Amino acid sequence: MTAPIRPGSTLGASTREVPAWTRPGFAEFVAIVALMMAVTAISIDNLLPAFPVIQARFGIADPNSLQLLVYVYMIGFGFAQIVYGPVSDRFGRRPVLLLSLSVYVAGCFLAMVAPSFGWLLAARVVQGLGAAGGRVLSTAIVRDRFAGREMASVMSLIMMVFLIVPMIAPAIGGMMLALGSWHYVFVSMLVLAGILVVWFTARMPETLHPDYRRPLSPRAVGQALGLTLRTRVAIGYATALGLLTGCIMGYVGSAQQVFDTGLYHLGALFPLAFGLVAGAMGVATLVNARVVRRLGMRALSHAGLCAFVLVALLQVGIGLAYQGHPPLALFLTVLAANQFLISFAMPNFNALALQPLGEIAGTASSFLGFYTTILGAFCGFLIGHAFDGTTLPIGLGYAGLGGLALLVVAWTERGRLFRGGVSG
Repeated sequence: MTAPIRPGSTLGASTREVPAWTRPGFAEFVAIVALMMAVTAISIDNLLPAFPVIQARFGIADPNSLQLLVYVYMIGFGFAQIVYGPVSDRFGRRPVLLLSLSVYVAGCFLAMVAPSFGWLLAARVVQGLGAAGGRVLSTAIVRDRFAGREMASVMSLIMMVFLIVPMIAPAIGGMMLALGSWHYVFVSMLVLAGILVVWFTARMPETLHPDYRRPLSPRAVGQALGLTLRTRVAIGYATALGLLTGCIMGYVGSAQQVFDTGLYHLGALFPLAFGLVAGAMGVATLVNARVVRRLGMRALSHAGLCAFVLVALLQVGIGLAYQGHPPLALFLTVLAANQFLISFAMPNFNALALQPLGEIAGTASSFLGFYTTILGAFCGFLIGHAFDGTTLPIGLGYAGLGGLALLVVAWTERGRLFRGGVSG
């Protein structure tokens, strides 16, 4: 059964000639968009178990250098987002997504034949350039169809499905390695991309309303960018989202070293530990999706962020008490608690940033996605590269970036936290 279409919803208005039975229902809509974002997640997380093998294959002396496989991907992922939004506002979401996936597939093939570490890094950049389309267009497609708390609820459901991937991605990577080669990790990425191409092409109609198509010109893009930059809520919540993304990227970049080679030496149990932490995020996004319509985006996200900062300070205290080597169970518990709390902030911040920019959703999503990704990648690199064999860099990074995010949110809301409203 097709989900009800709000008045003015572009999924209904721009697909009037499409038979109703060919349109995705609500659950299928969420699943397709979540898969678009899942391509991004699997491209990061299922490569983590292969780090030691890649290090040995290319003779890399510094283990911290392997984190570049994450961060160069994020750089390509970030910069490409500038392009996809304006282009999709002109030509529609469908053709642009399929183009981006073709770039992503090319990056996978380049990685599989990499003769050197430098080549592999370049291939990761190409992968990021392609995966960026899914990030921008998933948000734009949701904004095409939903607004306000309804959008936040949908984004939380999508994030929940999306976060299932980090739970299983390292295990998939480990299975690919068991087949005999790190190259097979990229095969799993190709399979997921292939499923998305077939499903999206067959079931997702164009969601961009014809009246919202914008000319692809420097003036039109400049006007949209100017509106985005002048919108305090958009730029404020995007900045806070970028800082929290830096927390996630710092953790992901150093997770393999923390759990496996550098600190706890879990070996084959690394995917299990990683999955438990990711599972906490999945539970939180499900809870957020169920209660955000009643409590509001601001109340949930502000409370989650405040609690996140407090737990991050506790995390630092525990790290100092144990000289950076707390017991694994204690570290996992506190880390999972923080990942749980951050998941009440991130999807709502994303929805709040885009809420006032519905008529330029593609371009706005493009710029804000670029901004949050590059800010997150830079902050994450600082945390990950500071890994010194202890848990302290992660704790300090969480506390510092979380505190900055809270200050930014307070500036955005002019000091009035937790207030509600029609759209938030």
